[in-house]
Amino acid sequence: MRSIWNGAISFGLVSIPIKLVNATENHSIHFRQIHLADGGRIRYRKVCELDEEEVQGGEIGKAYEDADGTMIPITDEDLAQLPLPTAKTIEIVAFVPADQIDPLQMDAAYYLSANGVPAAKPYTLLREALKRSNKVAVAKYALRGRERLGMLRVVDDVIAMHGLLWPDEIRAPEGVAPDGDVTVRDAELDLADALMDTLGEVDMDSLHDDYREAVEELIAAKASGETVRPAESGDAGGGKVIDLIAALENSVQAAKKSRGEEGAGAEGEGDGEMADVHPIKKTSGKSSPQPTKKSTAAAKKSTAAARKSTPKSTGAKKSTSTTKKSTAKKTATKKQTSSSSGSGSGTKKTASSRRRTSA
Repeated sequence: MRSIWNGAISFGLVSIPIKLVNATENHSIHFRQIHLADGGRIRYRKVCELDEEEVQGGEIGKAYEDADGTMIPITDEDLAQLPLPTAKTIEIVAFVPADQIDPLQMDAAYYLSANGVPAAKPYTLLREALKRSNKVAVAKYALRGRERLGMLRVVDDVIAMHGLLWPDEIRAPEGVAPDGDVTVRDAELDLADALMDTLGEVDMDSLHDDYREAVEELIAAKASGETVRPAESGDAGGGKVIDLIAALENSVQAAKKSRGEEGAGAEGEGDGEMADVHPIKKTSGKSSPQPTKKSTAAAKKSTAAARKSTPKSTGAKKSTSTTKKSTAKKTATKKQTSSSSGSGSGTKKTASSRRRTSA
């Protein structure tokens, strides 16, 4: 990688020669401006306002515009004479915990490479000291004509530097927060926590720019003369009043479904729509199950069997009636026998009494 700055890290009395290399690159697709009538390229030319002539780069200098519009020329020699100790040095001023650096201050990122063999030992010393302390170094450096603030930290086996904005360059968030008091219920927080847990973590290397890929496909299609079909526009839902609880619940279900987890709900859930709920009506009696083919056939068989057994039961009734009649005859015979025996004993007693009287 090509270095963009050469200098040294000032670590107390230790000086570490280094090269500054860009740690990031921009993959955005850039477009040119053209004339719609003929497709000609539109270019910007630098023209002097006084003589209205185009000026080349070697004829252009710097100036500061005063409040009344007066231009005060400033040359490179003027800037070189300024007392700037960090012109060629990254001067470490402190070591602080990483959480003391406000992410809002983060700017461009660079890799610091040891410049030459003698720089390897002090470079490694600073790297290992940063690792063991779990701290970052706050430093000052000068780049592109101005002094900047930076943060040094270890990435793998390399010291990286993040450009930082000065504290007075961070705006206060005045008038940004929602107006008025907004109450968030515990149930909403619980669902938000559940959604966060369901989404879980992500492999940062797996993330990519979908829009850039779509633009590249569009350019390739138009270059080959293919017809480009318009993409379906999705509903962003801006300005729509939503049921927050329902939206969170559906989001949890959708996240589980996308991850293939169990209990994600039936297909179609989690699409942001509210399901209609119909209450079950209560009935006084027990609900009878719907007849099936098997139960209908069994009922027919039992009915046929009952019909066949009907004559047998009639015969049984007749035999029962005959038995009752015979039982009644036996009972009558016994009564007659007992009555006849009773009358005979009475006759014997009368004859005996008559004999006693005659004597």
